[in-house]
Amino acid sequence: MLPPQLVLPRTIGGDAVALREREWLVTNGLGGYASGTVLGVPTRRHHGILVPNLDAPRGRHVALPRLDDCVEAGGGSVRLAGAELGDGRPEVEAHLHLREFRLDGVTPVWTFEVDGRVIERALLMPQGRNAVCVRWRLLDGPACRLRLRVYAGGRRQDAPLHLDEHPPGRLEPAADGDARLWRADSGIAVRMQVLAQDAAFEEAPRLERDVLLRVERERGYEHREHMHSPGEWRLTLAPGRDAAFVAQCGDQDGEGDAALPSPEELFEAERSRVAALLAAEGLAGADETERRLVLAADAFVVEPAGRRETGQGRARTVIAGYPWFGDWGRDTMIALEGLALCTGRHAEARGILRTFARYIRDGLLPNLFPEGEREALYHTVDATFWYFHAIERYVAHSGDLSLVAELYPVLADVIERHRQGTRFGIGVDPQDALVRAAAEGLQLTWMDAKVDDWVVTPRRGKPVEIQALWYNALRLMAGWGRALGAPGADAHDALAERVRTSFEARFWSPARGHLLDVVDGPDGDDASLRPNQVFALSLTHPVLDAAHRRAVLDAVARHLLTPFGLRTLAPHEPGYRPRYEGSLRERDAAYHQGTVWPWLLGHFVDAWLRVHGRDERARALLQALPAHLAEHGLGSVSEVFDAQPPHCAGGCIAQAWSVAELLRAWQATRGGDRDG
Repeated sequence: MLPPQLVLPRTIGGDAVALREREWLVTNGLGGYASGTVLGVPTRRHHGILVPNLDAPRGRHVALPRLDDCVEAGGGSVRLAGAELGDGRPEVEAHLHLREFRLDGVTPVWTFEVDGRVIERALLMPQGRNAVCVRWRLLDGPACRLRLRVYAGGRRQDAPLHLDEHPPGRLEPAADGDARLWRADSGIAVRMQVLAQDAAFEEAPRLERDVLLRVERERGYEHREHMHSPGEWRLTLAPGRDAAFVAQCGDQDGEGDAALPSPEELFEAERSRVAALLAAEGLAGADETERRLVLAADAFVVEPAGRRETGQGRARTVIAGYPWFGDWGRDTMIALEGLALCTGRHAEARGILRTFARYIRDGLLPNLFPEGEREALYHTVDATFWYFHAIERYVAHSGDLSLVAELYPVLADVIERHRQGTRFGIGVDPQDALVRAAAEGLQLTWMDAKVDDWVVTPRRGKPVEIQALWYNALRLMAGWGRALGAPGADAHDALAERVRTSFEARFWSPARGHLLDVVDGPDGDDASLRPNQVFALSLTHPVLDAAHRRAVLDAVARHLLTPFGLRTLAPHEPGYRPRYEGSLRERDAAYHQGTVWPWLLGHFVDAWLRVHGRDERARALLQALPAHLAEHGLGSVSEVFDAQPPHCAGGCIAQAWSVAELLRAWQATRGGDRDG
């Protein structure tokens, strides 16, 4: 099966702005990545051709921020990659010579035409290796000269930008061959080599001052960096003679991993890997959009750096978003079905669920593992209940109840810890059996924006989706308990019935025709129209009475539904923000105050199918998706969109639960009903 091809329209080939705003991403299965703009200029602090996720020093490091290629032909030279200088002038001429850009599977491929020569550039990261390979081919025309200037760094991606005129490391010969070794001051080492018949390296240091990182400026961050190049390679690019740049991060000698295979073997291995992903069980009838989403999903399932080997085998987790998110418990459990189960990767899903079980503390699943850290943070009320949901979806897809048997004691303890009360004011109110959560200065639900000491949407009290997830977890425990012959099933059912009765009495608002968002908050009940109520009818065991489901669905559709997802607040509510833009404080003020989140569309589709049954209109809810795959983060789905048309994309260029839930919804709308 040929991999899907995503080809940018020829009409934007000469548009430097359009090419600068479209970003590519490749990943290595370890949380590392390479990313940049189609134009070939970095616009983010995170951009680089090699950004490995390392065990030591821990975290993602921008090892090689740039590799500038320049073609010399016809008595002149053309720069195909470079930077945007502080005065806004781009160094590159790529847009004037770009004939085509495409994703061949997940491999970015540029085709340039320079003075009668057709030159192809392609880039990949070998899976399971902190390495990169960039290959050039002369497809047509006479031989020409190629100059490759590498820029070397080494800062962790969240560290301050480098503004020192001294290089952030040193270059020296590698232990063997004609490779070069870059030893960064941060402690990483990169082995670099150009493989070509007549390649010669010239140690010619260059300092490029005040490189402009345009997107960082737009987002209100520091946005100028001094970039250092230790030198460049010169070579001849001739018909039938490929050239390749290879770089690999290892230990302090740059030799920690085994030697890389040849470029030909690396590209063939990548083609085989992509073919295997698309040949997974259940994907035989996939259309082009579904196949593209399957490949997008692959980027997020990784072995976590520093936590790979455990007593129970290789650890697995989910990167919540590229380029800056790490692994979050909530995001992982929400995204698990779409990323791993809808793509036939049941063993990896099982591995993820087992990995997270080892990190449960006081009945709570980790909220996140901070960048470069092994210790988790636990300030979340919903991630733990999403864990039950993820396990149920694993069983539904795989038929494997043995994992439930293994985890059942852990899950039973989670329920009991919540009944007794655990950290952050999280616990069951004995009066109504609903879960409350309140901790001053902390954001405990998925609406978790916080700037300094300002929690934008605290939602302290009893949030609506927490009750839906709590009810679902209790019903699941009752069913699993009976299947396993474990005690307590009747007690779980009885508690669930109390939750259902209290929920109906406390959350349904006849006057508004929808559910309240939070009850028993510090200032009373919050009736704001938000999307959180959709989970009351989308989960396997819906807590919302059937008599009110259509009204809730209609209210959400009327005020929150957009072509790209659900608004986080209705436009008529106080505090509504139509745009996600500006400084960090301005963006966080809008993050859950109107901003559209694509992942919510998956549960809206579930709710739609539950209310309407098989309905052609459900697939129509997703019709903006295929075009978006050729915008912003190419081949993937963005984190958020503006609440108002034209719904510009923002946040991360590739978000795990955006991809996962839209893939799941795309498959769900092939046909079929949800019981309920």
